[in-house]
Amino acid sequence: MTYQLSINGRVREFDLAHADTPLVFVLRETLGLTGTKYSCLQGLCGACTVHLDGSPARACRLTVEDVAGMDITTIEGLSEDGSHPVQKAWLEGQVAQCGWCQPGQIMQAAGFLNEVPKPDLSEIKAAMDGNICRCGAGPRIIEAVARAAEIAQEAGQ
Repeated sequence: MTYQLSINGRVREFDLAHADTPLVFVLRETLGLTGTKYSCLQGLCGACTVHLDGSPARACRLTVEDVAGMDITTIEGLSEDGSHPVQKAWLEGQVAQCGWCQPGQIMQAAGFLNEVPKPDLSEIKAAMDGNICRCGAGPRIIEAVARAAEIAQEAGQ
């Protein structure tokens, strides 16, 4: 069956044999958007976080039919040049270690800061609690989210 999804501001049309294929595999294997990672496939780790109509969502727990008519943003669509405040803060803080969870962490942080532009530390920790980093970069991730909020405020975003 042929499907259409709006991904990163562009309508993408593709064929899919199984309608229940998780969105994360449609993004990665069918459309070549490999920035979105997978890990637990149960919606528990956050590695597959994308935005649906601007809010973070777990792509491993959604099908194409679940997201029909929604705007999907992957890490590739967050900014064309890495200029999003969260991406800048990640680089500035040298957050990534192995990097596998980082796209999901960044998408979670960007969605959170859209909703709470001036968070306190407890709000940041609560918002990022569902995204797991097995490398131990958690403290740097929390610091980077706080710094991203500062960068966005300095830029008037």
